[in-house]
Amino acid sequence: MLSTLKNALKVKEIRNKILFTLGVLLVYRLGAQISVPGVNAKALTEIGQTGLIPLLDTVSGGGLANYSIFSMGVSPYITAQIVVQLLQMDILPKFVEWSKQGEVGRRKLNQWTRYLTIVLGFFQALGITAGFQQLSSLGLVKNPNMETYITIGIILTGGTMLLTWMGEQITDKGLGNGISLIIFAGIIARLPNGIYELVRDNIINVPAGDIWKGVLVLIAIAVAVIAVVTFVTWVQQANRKIPIQYTRRVTSAGSNSYLPLKVNVAGVIPVIFASSFIVTPQTILMAFQATHADDGWFITLNNIFNLQKPAGTAIYTILIVLFTFFYAFVQVNPEKVAENLTKQGSYIPGVWPGKGTEKYLSGVLMRLSTVGAIFLGVIALLPQLAANIWGLPQSIGLGGTSLLIVVMTAIELVRQLDGLLMKREYVGFIQGDLVKD
Repeated sequence: MLSTLKNALKVKEIRNKILFTLGVLLVYRLGAQISVPGVNAKALTEIGQTGLIPLLDTVSGGGLANYSIFSMGVSPYITAQIVVQLLQMDILPKFVEWSKQGEVGRRKLNQWTRYLTIVLGFFQALGITAGFQQLSSLGLVKNPNMETYITIGIILTGGTMLLTWMGEQITDKGLGNGISLIIFAGIIARLPNGIYELVRDNIINVPAGDIWKGVLVLIAIAVAVIAVVTFVTWVQQANRKIPIQYTRRVTSAGSNSYLPLKVNVAGVIPVIFASSFIVTPQTILMAFQATHADDGWFITLNNIFNLQKPAGTAIYTILIVLFTFFYAFVQVNPEKVAENLTKQGSYIPGVWPGKGTEKYLSGVLMRLSTVGAIFLGVIALLPQLAANIWGLPQSIGLGGTSLLIVVMTAIELVRQLDGLLMKREYVGFIQGDLVKD
């Protein structure tokens, strides 16, 4: 990874992409320190780091700690993406039509995603503001009235839209997936504080005779992190190579051509989707906590969507599994792949072109997604179970989610850098041949 980065910095075009990405992330981190006018951010400290706050802070990239203008992060945008993609599955004919129109259709769908983001973001902003206001005796909002709530809702929604635009700029002009990188940057920025809290709780603030126990805990956590990083990297790099043959000679294709499909086709997106999706019902429930906390329906729903409860943990894992299958088929559309293979005059040995190829690829994708879903579910579930069973800090439970996002985003970033370097080598090689000719 270090050698790849060193080589990339030597190339002006790639260096500019890296600097642009870092510049946008720097602006994001500066914005995450600007609190929303009219709020008392200390009220969040009184509420504590349980329930919705840690999860929302993970999805927002750490912007919630001081109730900044980026407190909601890109969570509403991700939820809007899920809704729009679901509507493309033969639910809304217009969206289905646009999904088949290539670049023009994609722009229309992106525009509707932004519209939906504004609506979801505004209502989510009102929900979390009203909820935190009721939970804190200090009062999150200094002057609670309708005008103040609407102003805060507009500011937080504007922050989400600005953050979404910044993510799109990174995707278009920088490196990696902008939305994933924004969450990645927020998690990395909180890493020093997380390490300090672990050291404080296990070594500094414990009796002298129990320090050795704290040291053992820290060593166990470090070993677990190294093991998970190694395992995640190994699985994310694994792929299934499907052999491809050509009915006519294609000069650009080698004699051993194949179609690579990653074991975890969906990447880190299902984890981000699941985290964002489970935030929505928790946000709505916050608005009713002060008046309905003792009602049976509230207690039931709160247990279902609370990650500290077994039901909430199970729902979270199921969402990851479902989104893994869903996004895998979004990323690799068997129908389109089969159609492209036919147009290129290629086929999979032993498989009929057209519908036969589509059916075969769907079967392979289902099997790969099964492995990928189990992998993501286990990595996200085990730390959460450890936090629930042994009473470890909730940050440990969400650490599995954070670690997945960080490692897999870093892997994708390195892969893109390798691709850009390889592309440059090929271009230089071809230009050199042209000069010789």
